[in-house]
Amino acid sequence: MRSGPAAGHDGLLHEAAFYGSDDEFLAVVVPFLRAGVAAGEPTVSLFGPHNQRLVRSAFGPGSGVEFIDGGRHYQRPAAAIRRHREMLAHYVGAGAAQIRIAGDVPHPGVGVPWEWWARYESAVNEVYDEFPMYGLCPYDTRTAPPEILADVQRTHTHMVGADGHRRPSGMYQPPRQFLTTGVTSWPEPLQASAPAVELLDPTPAQGRGAAAALEATAALSADEFEGLVVAVSEAVTNAVRHGRAPVRLRGWARPGRAVVTVTDAGPGPVNPVAGLMPDREPGGLGLWLMHQLCAYVSLQRGPEGFTVRLVAEDSPAA
Repeated sequence: MRSGPAAGHDGLLHEAAFYGSDDEFLAVVVPFLRAGVAAGEPTVSLFGPHNQRLVRSAFGPGSGVEFIDGGRHYQRPAAAIRRHREMLAHYVGAGAAQIRIAGDVPHPGVGVPWEWWARYESAVNEVYDEFPMYGLCPYDTRTAPPEILADVQRTHTHMVGADGHRRPSGMYQPPRQFLTTGVTSWPEPLQASAPAVELLDPTPAQGRGAAAALEATAALSADEFEGLVVAVSEAVTNAVRHGRAPVRLRGWARPGRAVVTVTDAGPGPVNPVAGLMPDREPGGLGLWLMHQLCAYVSLQRGPEGFTVRLVAEDSPAA
């Protein structure tokens, strides 16, 4: 039996809240978590260090709330979805009728490109909907830019005020709509300069060689470098097999960072959540692998066609 606003609701109930102070944050989050504990539901606090300290202080030890490090959980969206689904499946398997989770998602206000997290916030309305999850995503208006707050209203079905008042989001767009038309790519400073490497119609082996050529400048760690090489190979393979010619590869590098784009003249994957979930659609598994391996992945549709942008970085923001 589900409790609170989710009573009688099937699948995911996905709410957001805006707050402008620590007190407002606690006014939204504490009642949400407390109600879950009182109902005997698995209740999870999934925040970064500052907000997690606030919640811990409000509840004290032995509260019944499970605390998970949001900084580790929310590093890469596809990995976060995989861990989230494993956690939800575990709780449901143990008999949970509802799982409450409150957490904060990275955004540019904390130094993280938004595009793939915007895709995450929209996609979860679909990929978590098989579970009885009641989710609350608070956003700090002191750090989140206005365009991010607008996207939040487009990707959450309901908004909650610090006074507890909840209302439907009049801006909400279903994932198939938002993910097709509503995601804006972030500008990559390295791409303002001429590429260090550029290939027309490369083979996957040539793509791997291009990624390797950037390593002399980027000097990445072994894991980041190897991940980029594999991701570039997958991107070129997808473009050649499932896209349309011509295929163009471009690469840039500076110490500690490398960026590779692979563009083909096709429309890109049909499934808008491609990359965030393993997908049997042509190219879907490759896109998912790229999302596991790279610090950031961007999917763009434009005049040239469909572009995958892969970023390898030794110290990605978390």
